[in-house]
Amino acid sequence: MICETAEEFAAALPRAGGIMGLDLGTRTIGVAVSDGLQSVASPLEVVRRKKFGLDAARLLELAQGRAMVGFVLGLPFNMDGSEGPRCQSTRGFARNLSRLTDLPIGYWDERLSTVAAERALLESDTSRKRRAEIIDQVAASVILQGLLDRLGVIRRAA
Repeated sequence: MICETAEEFAAALPRAGGIMGLDLGTRTIGVAVSDGLQSVASPLEVVRRKKFGLDAARLLELAQGRAMVGFVLGLPFNMDGSEGPRCQSTRGFARNLSRLTDLPIGYWDERLSTVAAERALLESDTSRKRRAEIIDQVAASVILQGLLDRLGVIRRAA
């Protein structure tokens, strides 16, 4: 099930259980996971992209092994808020993934998530080499944390 809004995603999710955040790039997929209370995101790993089937198998293996209850994909809007080819690619990935799992799939606006991740890594004095290795998973955690914060607001308002 693909949820277009955070409200739809919140309604489709159990209130407990981890959520997996994904930062889809052309060569890598940054992966982050939340705690079971859906309050804190943590970087997990970077998946080197091969073919969709292999990429999806790895993501589903991680999700099953960690008892995840949903996925959130960063949606790379253009800075003016319009959707370009990268958004279409992300939506296609979500459609294909939804055929392989019953877990709900949501989107989160990922504009500037990599910038925020880079800034956090610079502030923590991470070496250039190490930043290059982990930037995608840290960006995934920025995306996931944004969604987790929104879920908290939605649930408190309900």
